[in-house]
Order: sequence, then structure tokens, then C-alpha cells
Amino acid sequence: MFSIIDDPISPVRFLILDCPTESTLGFYIEQFIKLNVRTVVRCCPPTYSTTRLSEYDINVVDLPFKDGGVPSPALVHDWNLLIYKIQQDISHHSSSSCSIDKTTIAVHCVAGLGRAPVLVAIALIEAGMDALDSIENIRSKRRGAFNKPQIAFLVSKKKPSSIPCG
Repeated sequence: MFSIIDDPISPVRFLILDCPTESTLGFYIEQFIKLNVRTVVRCCPPTYSTTRLSEYDINVVDLPFKDGGVPSPALVHDWNLLIYKIQQDISHHSSSSCSIDKTTIAVHCVAGLGRAPVLVAIALIEAGMDALDSIENIRSKRRGAFNKPQIAFLVSKKKPSSIPCG
């Protein structure tokens, strides 16, 4: 199951999904190409080799944290820095005279209901969206996303932290 989450003020959008495996990776790669995925973020232990994705110039970044849990401050920083770098890369390579598809960051955990939505919500909050609005936005496209501790964590998040640092 794929859920596209747009960031209204960014050239980046997010794709939340369940975990690919070696046997299903071909299907996911087809979808990644259609959706202009340039980066895949794994929030869970690896279940597939990154070699096939690399052949399609799709970068894989591992940002794992505990199932049902919330990310550490260091992991949140790494996630925010990744998005910042991707946005900078897009702005350096985009031409104002041509319209291109939004770059998509695919984010997955095992089921795509906890860890992956949490990271996407953090990105939306960092972009200026209210925490509850980010939760509602994601839940409207991905039923069952978030547990109570994850919601409490997101609601407690402050507005944008202004990256870069590191």
C-alpha cells in the first residue's frame, strides 16, 4: 500500500509504504520510477539489498528506530538534514522555466503505520504545518497511522528547528 503525502510548500513529497522484500522489490522499483523516488529511507532493519535500487540511481538511507517508538533527537536531526540536503539539491538543479515532477522521498517501516508516518509528520511540522494537522493529513491517506506515544511525541514537537547544523 502506497500513500503519497504532499508538502505544500516544498519541492519534495513523501511516499509512505510497507516494507519491500527481495521478492517484491521489482514491483516497488517500478512504482519508485513512476513517482520520481530518488531516496528510500528505511526505519526498520533491512529486508532487501540496496544493489538493485542503486542501479536506478535510488539512494537508500537507514534511519532505524524501535517499532512503535519515537526517534531519538539525533535521528530527527539526521532526517531533517537529509530533507534539507535534498531540497538544496533540487533548488540547485531546477530551472524556473521548466516544470518537473516533485522529487519523492519514500519512507518505510514494516507496515508503514508507525515509524515511517512519524518521520513524514516531523518533516511536515518542520515545514510549518501544525502537528495535529500533519497527523490528520497523514491519517486521511493512511488509516491506522500512529499510536498514542507517537501522537504525544509529535504534538510536543516545536515548530521548525532551522537546519543546517552538521
